[in-house]
Amino acid sequence: MNNYLNPMIFGNETEMVPTRNGYGEGLLELGEKNTKVVVLTGDLAESTRVLEFAKKYPQRFIECGVAEQNMTGIAAGLAAAGKIPFVSSYAVFAPGRSWDQTRVSVAYSNLNVKIAGAHTGVSVGPDGATHQALEDIAIMRVLPNMTVVAPCDALETKKATLAAADIKGPVYMRFAREKTAVITTQETPFEIGKATIFWDSTDKKKQVAIIGCGPLLYECLIAAKELQEEGIGSMVINNHTIKPMDEKTIIRAATECGAVVTVEEHQVMGGMGSAVAELLARSHPVPLEFVGMPDTFGESGEPKELLVKYGMDVKAIKEAVYKVIKRK
Repeated sequence: MNNYLNPMIFGNETEMVPTRNGYGEGLLELGEKNTKVVVLTGDLAESTRVLEFAKKYPQRFIECGVAEQNMTGIAAGLAAAGKIPFVSSYAVFAPGRSWDQTRVSVAYSNLNVKIAGAHTGVSVGPDGATHQALEDIAIMRVLPNMTVVAPCDALETKKATLAAADIKGPVYMRFAREKTAVITTQETPFEIGKATIFWDSTDKKKQVAIIGCGPLLYECLIAAKELQEEGIGSMVINNHTIKPMDEKTIIRAATECGAVVTVEEHQVMGGMGSAVAELLARSHPVPLEFVGMPDTFGESGEPKELLVKYGMDVKAIKEAVYKVIKRK
């Protein structure tokens, strides 16, 4: 384990905080630093954690109501006028419901709009399939000019929010609803487009690279620790930026380990794992297994139960590791 990770992550006192909290904290800091920052939401100020920004900077906050397509158009206009708008909604609504406006008004025009999609993955839980965004990485990474980021915890989400404001052009960030493990620290490096190695079994021969994004990185680290105890060396990579992907680090991991498992709380088709597969297919082919949503819609249930049912927990990651090693 790298020494810049939270030393408490393997204990019983791991801090649990929703990644969306980091978004709200990042916006408050941006609001003070940059008067060009404007925040929009579609009747979800509290849930997307932009309420405190609205209270502190009411002149730079726009409540658009349940009209996500219109909200995206407003954001495009603000960006064209020199502002830095942050669109805040559930990912099934923005970018889901407003994908056409995102494509034409934002991406095609290469405007400086930041889109924050909350409540992604099955860990949304009881809200069920209609509110569990599992396709958002796929529909956003195919858009030219679009940067796509899936932070692993609340601290990294705050860093990503701050970094997004400095990028010229459209950015999409995805967040979870539930409290998830804080696995990084204030000192953990973060740079959009630069993957980070979270675990490296230097004392054992590395047999697999586990490449993940979002809060499931915690599950990846737990799996890596258990695998280490079972004699399997591994490398765990936080591939938080799906686009532009850190090709150098991904190829290095595939080269050193000879096999790859990708992990994401998203459909296995079209997501981060698909992006990794596309890269390795043309640059360094190795056996590859995918951990993610298996081509189905979710359902209502407790977050942990759903992760187990759909094969995105520690057990599923370890099973994928043993399966891919057999294919080497």
